[in-house]
Amino acid sequence: MVTKTDTTEIITEPKLNEYVQPSFKRWLKHFFYMPASKRYFTKQDQYAIAEAVRQAELGHVGEIQVVIEGHIPCSAAYHQNTRLRAQQLFAELGVWDTEQNSGILLYLNLCERAVEIVIDRGINKATDQAEWNRICDQITSELKNKNYREAVVQGVLDIGIILSEYYEQNTPDQENEIENSPIILN
Repeated sequence: MVTKTDTTEIITEPKLNEYVQPSFKRWLKHFFYMPASKRYFTKQDQYAIAEAVRQAELGHVGEIQVVIEGHIPCSAAYHQNTRLRAQQLFAELGVWDTEQNSGILLYLNLCERAVEIVIDRGINKATDQAEWNRICDQITSELKNKNYREAVVQGVLDIGIILSEYYEQNTPDQENEIENSPIILN
């Protein structure tokens, strides 16, 4: 049995400054969306994404977590857009909890055809938002062309390039703090 504590509330309920207008239309869209995550991303695709994450993390302490979600859960879709959902998953999955504050969440929402990148405070100080927006735009355009695997793999590799520019190069046996495999949510 899971009980809700003060800590659980802090982590799982986003306390953000931005306000999202509740949307019945968004709720309906997510309610009627047929789960398709596994259809778009096969086991081979998931392996290729995990391998891209491994390559992108070589030589520095940056950590990348890929989350692919079919739709926002109906209980949250009325009050939550894709940005808030990505921030919630960033907290719930502990992407923020890396030693160097070097976590990045790459979030894809297939129902909305939206891509969000949430970066930890250590990276946020040294990078420009335009770089992250460019990566999101490239992934989105590839998804529209139905190049799902290539879109995510290239996006992960682009994130790795930014991380290698920001962090000092370390030894190749750097500890992996976040699992490389993508998380697939329906």
